[in-house]
Amino acid sequence: MFDLGFGELLLIAVVALVVLGPERLPKAARFAGLWVRRARAQWYSVKSELERELAAEELKRSIDETREAAGDLRDRVRASGDEVRRDFERMRGEVSDAIEPWAPAASPAPAPAVDAPAPADAAAEPGATSDDAPSGPGDTHVRGDR
Repeated sequence: MFDLGFGELLLIAVVALVVLGPERLPKAARFAGLWVRRARAQWYSVKSELERELAAEELKRSIDETREAAGDLRDRVRASGDEVRRDFERMRGEVSDAIEPWAPAASPAPAPAVDAPAPADAAAEPGATSDDAPSGPGDTHVRGDR
């Protein structure tokens, strides 16, 4: 702030000693120190408040830029999606036009298939073959036994 050298401070101290006298000089020095501390505290308070406001303003600016970038990205994605959708519809139309000459004429729907009954000699177990199942009432051979 002020550029005071040692010689200038010594001159101020001598003048204060002569003007105030030795009895009042310590009290005046304490009073001056108190005011200097208060001035510094006020200066630091203003400085920190200004820094906080600048940081808040910078943060708001950054948020606004990010929102703007997100909006631009959203618009580009929508435009790309619309373009892909148009290309898909165009290709679908081209494929439909290309397939149409080979499509069969309107044919009647096929009749539903009737399930055939299962053969009477099918084995009771899934995966079993007719060789594994007993063939008659008296035939009780064990699987794998031949």
